[in-house]
Amino acid sequence: MTSLRNKVAVVIGASSGVGRATVTQLLAEGARVTAIARGAEGLARLSAETKGVAQTIPADATDPNTANRVLRELRPDLVILSAGQIPNMQPIDEQTWETFSEPWNSDMKAAFHVVQSALTVPLAPGSTVVIVSSGAAINGSPLSGGYAGAKRMQWLLAGYAQKISDAKKLGIRFVAVVPTQLIQDTPIGDGASAAYGALQGISGSDFMKRFDVPLDVEKVGAAILSALRGELEATKTALGVNGKGAEALA
Repeated sequence: MTSLRNKVAVVIGASSGVGRATVTQLLAEGARVTAIARGAEGLARLSAETKGVAQTIPADATDPNTANRVLRELRPDLVILSAGQIPNMQPIDEQTWETFSEPWNSDMKAAFHVVQSALTVPLAPGSTVVIVSSGAAINGSPLSGGYAGAKRMQWLLAGYAQKISDAKKLGIRFVAVVPTQLIQDTPIGDGASAAYGALQGISGSDFMKRFDVPLDVEKVGAAILSALRGELEATKTALGVNGKGAEALA
């Protein structure tokens, strides 16, 4: 198991939700963290809350130059991508191609650029890249357009990248962290629970009661740190997490 103390970490999508929780947990472990997000206001709040310990960079991860520039300049040991667009929650017959494909042009595009940059810069041996995917990658999500496919591709991408790292002896670890139930008190979790609850004629809060133990951003952040410490067996590239805990996924 690897200590995270003094590791250089970059968290993309850091201004809220899972990203923000991961920043605070990394700081508690003694890592040196740079937080990246599109929203300058959210980053300013994060900087204030961490008393300036977390460095911040406003940037868009879907920009092809962002990941390459950040990885070359900061040379991080740990890279966490938790950025994601809130999907348009409508059935397929009410989607447009633009709304349907948005998760590919946001979540998946950012993952592509981060992974490609990690492999081509490349990051130093012993580095770890974590991509936050979704349980929609397992069960689908008929009300969120291309979201499930994009999240499945993020998961696959981690496996593809690991094979390249192994073949080229780069020594970089790639892991997809997959929350296998809706995360409470997040925009995506709230939106999905409201939409799917409405299909059943119940409220979003009642829909969330289907999960025996709630999943929150702190638990997802803990799973991410577990992957960063090297606690996931070397033959696996996906770690599932729910309210009860985390386990490797095939």
